[in-house]
Amino acid sequence: MKKIFALSTIAAAMVLAGCGGGDININAQNNSTTTGSGGDTGTSNNCASYSKSGTTYQGTASGVNCVYGTEFVSLVNPIDIGPSSTVVFVDLANDGVHIFNDSLVVGRNYSNDTDLADAGITEGGDGSKIQIEAGAILAFKSQDDYMVINRGSQVFAEGTASAPITITSVSDAVDNTVGAEEVQAWGGMIINGFGLTNKCEYTGSPATNDLATTASGCHVAAEGKAGAGQSHYGGANNADNSGSLKYFIVKHTGAQVEEGNELNGISFDAVGSGTSVDFLQAYSTYDDGIEMFGGAVNISHYIAMYVRDDSIDIDEGYSGTVDYALVIQSETDGNHCVESDGIGSYSSKDQATIDDFVARGLNSRATIKNLTCIISSNDGPAEAMGLGTHDPGAGMRIREAHFPIIQNALITTAYQGDVKLNDTDHNYCVRIESDEGLQAAVDGDLVIESSIIACSDLTKGADLPNGKTELEFLNESNQTLATLEAGEDPTAASNANLDILDSFYSLPVSEMKIGGAAPTVAPIGRAFFGAVVKDDDWTAGWAYGFDPANRGQALWFD
Repeated sequence: MKKIFALSTIAAAMVLAGCGGGDININAQNNSTTTGSGGDTGTSNNCASYSKSGTTYQGTASGVNCVYGTEFVSLVNPIDIGPSSTVVFVDLANDGVHIFNDSLVVGRNYSNDTDLADAGITEGGDGSKIQIEAGAILAFKSQDDYMVINRGSQVFAEGTASAPITITSVSDAVDNTVGAEEVQAWGGMIINGFGLTNKCEYTGSPATNDLATTASGCHVAAEGKAGAGQSHYGGANNADNSGSLKYFIVKHTGAQVEEGNELNGISFDAVGSGTSVDFLQAYSTYDDGIEMFGGAVNISHYIAMYVRDDSIDIDEGYSGTVDYALVIQSETDGNHCVESDGIGSYSSKDQATIDDFVARGLNSRATIKNLTCIISSNDGPAEAMGLGTHDPGAGMRIREAHFPIIQNALITTAYQGDVKLNDTDHNYCVRIESDEGLQAAVDGDLVIESSIIACSDLTKGADLPNGKTELEFLNESNQTLATLEAGEDPTAASNANLDILDSFYSLPVSEMKIGGAAPTVAPIGRAFFGAVVKDDDWTAGWAYGFDPANRGQALWFD
């Protein structure tokens, strides 16, 4: 009751103050005497509620938990109440959980310009909003259930270091029956924005600030269920605002809807830079940890643990920044630390179209800074004795005309001996593909610099057009070390050859040894390589999987 009263007071104060510029104008609607879905009138109920067309819908209190039936929300029954009020999921007492019997969909999906215009939705903030309080736990029952924030709608989920927000499965949060690395316990999260995706046609370019969709508009079908549950993304507004995520954890996600349609931890579909994402974790996911389909959302302090496919996946013209990112693959599973594509459906496009996209800056041009990749040398399902779910463990794959800037990265497989079976170049650190990418490396449009790269297979891929190998290209601006195929310890102070890590922490540069000597390169704008150091541990207190009191198993390399 105190929380409800406080929210009401805050809402009133914000309205009186005339908050704007993206601030939330909260009208929580939660109250203690509303009839719950299946509940009794007058019963104390702290579950989320909203009113629509004169009817109030509210979750049912069930012990310490709240349960939301399909009349409250489902894949085909979204929360669609417009922008004037916000549905609030509070931090329930005694570790209570908000349980959904179906998917949580915020805002209605529209697949054409006419319907969007008729609904008055042109940008984030025009549609429905939800707020998730710090410390709240939301849980779904099966991999058929997932969470969607549609175009125009917003999610404001700001946890704290001491009270992160967790989105997971009922089997994890309530039943406690999920293994540490189990996936596909629920579907995952999708955020659809109005940003650029080069699966659409445009006039102008981002560089000249005259980007516009053509008459056909931009409505790309998102991954997930087809039919009534289909959602869409895309537009020409890379500054779009889908809300904020802070100290936010998704766990045990993933569903293979059909071949090539797999749900990620979080899909950022053309999400704009007006969206704030800081302190984010994807833990034990079947497909990718996070995947950016276009857009320009910036993500900082990101952790990917036990992601079975790509921990960071980039495609369709994404141009944002990923800063401070810690990737730890499973000992026996996981594909790329970073897989990145420049142009959506690249293989189906002719060269003239590809050249036009590149010339107008419509290809992906991500910035990735302060990245630690701890890669396991696992083999994928193509191998006769493979262990991995997808493909073999590897570092960065840069392909299909992606022109990234990568700085201060630390990429290594040294924690583990190379277990490759039939091939000689799995588990590589860096692979640059496509003629456009290789030429960009020559021209200075594809940059990898001030990074430490230590793998038994440092590179895989063709030479640059100027005749240099990819390894020669890397060695111009980075420190590389071909580690022993049998594996070597990158943490032991007695290892005169390689000493770069202390568990997942980067060592101070002054304590590092690479090839038995101090590093020959220096980090840019930071005092260390990689994502995190022990004396400034931004993972502490909130992230799942590190602290013995807050994890299902110990790190495999500790």
